[in-house]
Amino acid sequence: MTDTQDTPAQDWRSTVFLPKTDFPMKAGLAAKEPAILQRWADADLYGQLRKAREGAERFILHDGPPYANGDIHMGHAMNKILKDIIVRSQSLLGKDAPYVPGWDCHGLPIEWKVEEQYRKKKLNKDEVDPVLFRAECRAYAETWVDVQRTQFQRLGVMGDWADPYLTMKYEAEATIVAELLKFAETGQLYRGAKPVMWSPVEKTALAEAEVEYEDIVSTQIDVAFEIVDSPIKELIGAHAVIWTTTPWTIPVNQALAYGPEVEYTAVRTNKRIFLLASDLLVESMGRFGITSSPWLSDGDGWTIVWSGDGSDLAGTTVRHPMHALGGFFAKPRPMLPGDFVTTDAGTGLVHMSPDHGEDDFELCKAHGIDPVFAVEGDGKYRADWGWLGGEGSVINPKFNAPDGPICTALREAGALLAASADYKHSYPHSWRSKAKLIFRATPQWFIPMDAATGTQQSPPTTGEEGASATNGATLRETALDAIERTRWVPEKSRNRIHAMVAGRPDWVISRQRAWGVPIALYVDRRTGDYLRDPAVNARIVTAVTERGADAWYTTDHQALLGDAYDAANYEPVKDILDVWFDSGSTHAFVIEARYGLGTRANLYVEGSDQHRGWFQSSLLESCGTRGRAPYDAVLTHGFALDGQGRKMSKSDGNVVDPLKIIGESGADILRLWVASTDYFEDVRIGKEVLSGTSDAYRKLRNTFRYLLGALEGFTEEERVAPEDMPDLERYILDRLLDVDRTLRAATDAFEYNRYARTLTDFANNDLSQLFFDIRKDSLYCDAADSPKRRAYRTVLDILFHALVRYAAPILCFTAEEVWGTRYPDGGSVHLLTWPILDPVWGEGVDRAEWDKVMALRLVVNAEIEPKRRAKELGSSNEARVTIGYPDELDRPRATTAELAELLIVSDVGFEHTLHGPTVIVHRSEDAKCGRCWRLLPEVTTDGDLCDRCTEVVRA
Repeated sequence: MTDTQDTPAQDWRSTVFLPKTDFPMKAGLAAKEPAILQRWADADLYGQLRKAREGAERFILHDGPPYANGDIHMGHAMNKILKDIIVRSQSLLGKDAPYVPGWDCHGLPIEWKVEEQYRKKKLNKDEVDPVLFRAECRAYAETWVDVQRTQFQRLGVMGDWADPYLTMKYEAEATIVAELLKFAETGQLYRGAKPVMWSPVEKTALAEAEVEYEDIVSTQIDVAFEIVDSPIKELIGAHAVIWTTTPWTIPVNQALAYGPEVEYTAVRTNKRIFLLASDLLVESMGRFGITSSPWLSDGDGWTIVWSGDGSDLAGTTVRHPMHALGGFFAKPRPMLPGDFVTTDAGTGLVHMSPDHGEDDFELCKAHGIDPVFAVEGDGKYRADWGWLGGEGSVINPKFNAPDGPICTALREAGALLAASADYKHSYPHSWRSKAKLIFRATPQWFIPMDAATGTQQSPPTTGEEGASATNGATLRETALDAIERTRWVPEKSRNRIHAMVAGRPDWVISRQRAWGVPIALYVDRRTGDYLRDPAVNARIVTAVTERGADAWYTTDHQALLGDAYDAANYEPVKDILDVWFDSGSTHAFVIEARYGLGTRANLYVEGSDQHRGWFQSSLLESCGTRGRAPYDAVLTHGFALDGQGRKMSKSDGNVVDPLKIIGESGADILRLWVASTDYFEDVRIGKEVLSGTSDAYRKLRNTFRYLLGALEGFTEEERVAPEDMPDLERYILDRLLDVDRTLRAATDAFEYNRYARTLTDFANNDLSQLFFDIRKDSLYCDAADSPKRRAYRTVLDILFHALVRYAAPILCFTAEEVWGTRYPDGGSVHLLTWPILDPVWGEGVDRAEWDKVMALRLVVNAEIEPKRRAKELGSSNEARVTIGYPDELDRPRATTAELAELLIVSDVGFEHTLHGPTVIVHRSEDAKCGRCWRLLPEVTTDGDLCDRCTEVVRA
């Protein structure tokens, strides 16, 4: 039956059972959702759910803490929505799935913002009482926690918002200190001077996760170091030439490195002898302005003086170009063998500054050469430094320029062979201040990756943990073993974190800042070792529990040390902890503190950048203190890009604001977008993408609206047993079983794009375009108590209860509205569990036969549609279809009457053809029933009633 607005028999309208519902097609989500949120809050839905699931199998998704700093962006929205969908779907499965949101409240992002406020007022943060400054940082974080909490809730994210975890809560800070002291007590800490990524602007060391790389253009220089002694007599007085893109490191040079297996050549020019790698000779000479002719000529060219392997250079020493300054610069520089030296670029000789490079540090350390700490935290040379003392900053391009002070001095000393500000390369920057970083050797606290510790806890030797990480294993070995025992989604992400952990240096856990958890250790002024006393550590943890991290700065240290130690002999460490250690410890003060010691999360979910961030810091912290990972599984998602696949940037004007989308279209549209994307990769969002999401939403909403209307007045007395239903109803129930299995599998695999696609395809293809379309005639026009109509409504009821549950994790607001429309006093849809379907529904359903019918529908509809467009037919009900098959076995077994109903046509006839199936469509010559509008032989005049309608009207 078609839409009743064109019915020619108005007298029969009151006898037709049209769907009735107050559920509107126009969603109005932006206005409705806040009211639903308020109802959830008033009813304490989260608390209700905890009570309802009490004692059930627990599923813990541990929330990675965002920084409490600024409004949420699309990355936040994508991450939180995905987590909420996962948690809600696990709850739907009947599990106790709590969700405790949290925030990272310490560290540079917040401290930097507070400092900005100081700078605007022309105040110096270093002149403020550190406790007062920390209080301002705390207040700033609290403000943004409240802002983001409201914004996250508006996304529909359900959780313990009344009691989130904050890294700045006293009990959290105390646990972080306690976790640090576990490392200390087991000997897994050391203080050493090693080059680390350092921000001269922020005046602190940075972790790998806080570094991003951008292309810059640097000054490249070639500098000559005069050889003063060598076992190769021809080289004495010659000049070893180095190439570098960091001129500012020359004032801190202490050695040169050569490749033992590299071939070197010494060549004489008309001025002096140069020593370089043979493979780079011509290229290097070109930079010096010397032609490539291999013989001596007037003005340029060269002749070979000596050639040999790098190993022959052992014992050779050079002097610094600025040796005339005396002191540090007068000491001869050794040439040392370095396996890291290559001939990819430069001269094949590398100048060594142990203060400013990992390779430099390790090579010099092995030969008894220590850092000199010439560059201060602000990037300037020490005031007492013999060359350029008090000058800088070293990251300033002008300072390093060909006409800058370094190059000018080298040129005047006759050591600068070439200089040009044209070398383009990738360079590390702070992802917060966007300023360039340097490698800088400073005294820092480290957790070693490769030191075996006999006291380190090992994982259990039985059960799922296995026994590969045994007592005494290194942290790296334990972590790599834990990676293999963890489920990684997608699987390829395992390789990424494995490579990162396998190649990472020791973990730098100290920061030279004010806002954070202190490294609460006492260093013996006499020995340089730190104190390891459980009793002292217990007093420290108690003090932080009672007064927060400020206790370290305000407490009488003698009271913490107790009678056994003299405070005069111990120096309290002033550094704070890396915030990655804070967040890496959350499993201790969130999971274990709330759910019991030894409990670990079922799942961590964050963006792919967290392989070097939170995933890794949590792994290392837990492996170092517990000998295992803090999680069973880790899910990695991609980043949200704009509609053209570009990274969102305010400067480019392509930022898509989730708050704006919610304000205009509602959170459910954003939630459906997240679920519909292949979020294991980077995803796109823009007007066109959201338009497609809105269309998909409207179709789902229309499905629910139809179900609500068609089920108006449905009672249990009307229900029909599946075995008593027509074949079509049983086929749809069988398809529902398929959908259910697919959705369960998608939930287990965390593939909600497959989940959402399965749900929408079923609603659109199987229901709206097939089931609803075929059975609308029975719904509207059959007698209210007819077996077919009752069976149809029974299946609609089953579909309703299944679909509203399936949709609830994704369309959390709409599902609540749908459920409440049918059951105003039925509580929340989110208290329900996964629908229980009976596998016997699929028994006896011949899928092959239904495949024939479905294929035939496509062919018939393809023939009818052009005639409808040409106005030859008003609807498919007016069509008489003749179908030809070459073999009767190929045609569906259904009767012609049954096929007419399934194809929604007036009549079906069969004929034999050589090829098939063939379809011929004519307009039926029968008259149209005035009530059901079907063209039937029994109707003699248009507008009269068919036999069925006559009986229904009479009844």
